[in-house]
Amino acid sequence: MTEAENVNIWLLPDRPARGPKPAYSRAQITETAVRLADAEGIEAASMRRIAAEIGAGAMSLYRYVPSRDDLIELMIDHTVGEIEYPERPTGDWRHDLALLGHGWRAMWRRHSWLLFIRRGGPSFGPNQIRIMEFTFSVLDVGIPIDEILSLSGLLTGYVESAVRGEVGWREQLESTGMSMQEWTAKSHPLVRQFLESGDYPMLERVVRDARQPHMDFDARFRYGLDRTLDWIAGALPPDRFNG
Repeated sequence: MTEAENVNIWLLPDRPARGPKPAYSRAQITETAVRLADAEGIEAASMRRIAAEIGAGAMSLYRYVPSRDDLIELMIDHTVGEIEYPERPTGDWRHDLALLGHGWRAMWRRHSWLLFIRRGGPSFGPNQIRIMEFTFSVLDVGIPIDEILSLSGLLTGYVESAVRGEVGWREQLESTGMSMQEWTAKSHPLVRQFLESGDYPMLERVVRDARQPHMDFDARFRYGLDRTLDWIAGALPPDRFNG
C-alpha cells in the first residue's frame, strides 16, 4: 500500500502536489464515475473506463484518486451533496425530517447502485458531515445523543428500506422481460393452487382486493414516512415536539 493509499481521501489534496501539471480534477473524475454508474451500473465506473471517457491514461488517474475504495467514497459524497435542505433547522422538526426523507429517497432512486455497493470502511466526506450535522441539529431538543443517533437512523433506515423495495421490485420485473400484466398471468396458476388449499386467507384477501385501487410507490412511501415521523414524535419531549 502506498503512502497515499494509507491516508483518508479527504485529507489528500484535490490535485497532485508533484509531477506534471494537473490536467484533470478529482471532481471531474467523480462526476464521470457517477454518470457511468447511473447509466450502466457501478461496475462500469472503473478507472480504465473513466480514463477513456475523459481522455486520460488510466494510471494517471491514480494521482488524483489512489484506490477504488477512495473512488467509491467520492461518489457517495458527491451524490449526498445533491440532497436539498435548509442551511439551518427551521424549528419545525417534522417538516425538516420529512424534507430529508424525500431528499434521501429521490437521491437513492436516481443512483440506485448506491444501495448495493460494498464500502471499504466507514468514511465521511464533507457533504455527509453537513447532512449529519443538520439532521442531528433538528433532533437536538433535549434528548441524549444516543437517542438522536437512533432516531436519525430510524429515518434513514425507513427510507433506504422503502427504496430498496421499489428498486428491487422494478429490477426483478425488468429481468423477466415481461410486463406487469404478463407476469401476473404467468403467476396465476400457482397462486390459484395456494388459494384452493384454504391455508392462506390473507393471500386470498390480497387477490380478492387486487381489482381495487391501491397505493402506488409514492403514496406508500408517504404513508410509511408519516408513520415513522409519528414514532419519532412519541420519543421527543411532549411539551415541545409532540404536536
